[in-house]
Amino acid sequence: MPWNNQSGGPWGGGNNNGGGGGPWGQGPSGPRGGGNQPPDLEDIIRKGQERLKQAIPGGSGFSPLVLGVILLAAIALYGFKSVYTIQPDELGIELRFGKPKDEVSGPGLHFHWWPIETYEVANIRENQINIGSVGRGTNTSGLMLSGDQNIVDLAFSVLYQVTDPEAYLFNAREPDELVRQIAESAMREVVGRRPAQDVFRDDRAGVAEQVRNIVQETLGEYRTGLTVNAVNIEDVAPPGPVADAFDEVQRAEQDEDRFIEEANRYSNRILGAARGEAAQIREDAAAYKNRIVEEAKGEAQRFISVFDEYNKAPEVTRKRLFLETMEKVLGGSDKVIIEQGGSGPGVVPYLPLPEIQKRAKTAPETSEGASQ
Repeated sequence: MPWNNQSGGPWGGGNNNGGGGGPWGQGPSGPRGGGNQPPDLEDIIRKGQERLKQAIPGGSGFSPLVLGVILLAAIALYGFKSVYTIQPDELGIELRFGKPKDEVSGPGLHFHWWPIETYEVANIRENQINIGSVGRGTNTSGLMLSGDQNIVDLAFSVLYQVTDPEAYLFNAREPDELVRQIAESAMREVVGRRPAQDVFRDDRAGVAEQVRNIVQETLGEYRTGLTVNAVNIEDVAPPGPVADAFDEVQRAEQDEDRFIEEANRYSNRILGAARGEAAQIREDAAAYKNRIVEEAKGEAQRFISVFDEYNKAPEVTRKRLFLETMEKVLGGSDKVIIEQGGSGPGVVPYLPLPEIQKRAKTAPETSEGASQ
């Protein structure tokens, strides 16, 4: 039975002023400064129930409607906790009692048995990490020692993405930071094996590819589930204190390259002209050869023709050949032959032989003009 001062209690007293007492002679007293009695527990419970009935529709306690509302709310809460969404650039891994399941959740809505199952999400879009900053701030992560004992200030980036979400989520604590550390270490290793000129301009693509291979191999050994797509060397410069000297060397090398290019152009021009002249000489020689051969063939054919005619009329042909030969021989001679005897006038006192020779030379030209 609840304790109440009005009806007596185990102490047997109804108020603070009465006698009776109980086993200790007097019951508990109220608060100081007045004769208020302690609160009635049954009264408090009853008032709480009345307020609950007023708050609940129907005012009749836990009715089937209220139970249905509570059940629907519980189902909604469970559905909210059990259904999750994977975005297009994400992959999910479900865990049962903290152990990853073999299935990989793709983009879309998925269901898992909460709370015994949970899920983790891995972003599979391509990420980029920038290392080093040439000439900016106090970042010295890009300062590296080359194989020929030169110092280079290098800035590069690493492009990578998640290909195995389970390995990415559970095999490494901070995989992104791990990529940064491995990439920086690999770049220092490759630069330390090569001369500085390879990094500056001679084989920058080869350096980047070698670094990518080392980073990918190391990430594979750690089973991080990451794939390195590319390593890009964005900028390379010498340290500030030696930048002027390095620029001077670069200018000298550029002048050397320019002189070599000019010499090559001059060489190509001279060689081209020589080759053209040689080709022309060869063509002229071939043309001369063909002309001589054809002339020889023509002479041989003419001789054969004359011989054939000679066989037909030997005497006539012999005389004609004699006359043609004498015409060629005497046609170029300066001598004048005067036939003696017969009905000719004989030798005259004066004969202008030079004038006759002059007329003889001009006669063919005059006949050619007339014929034209």
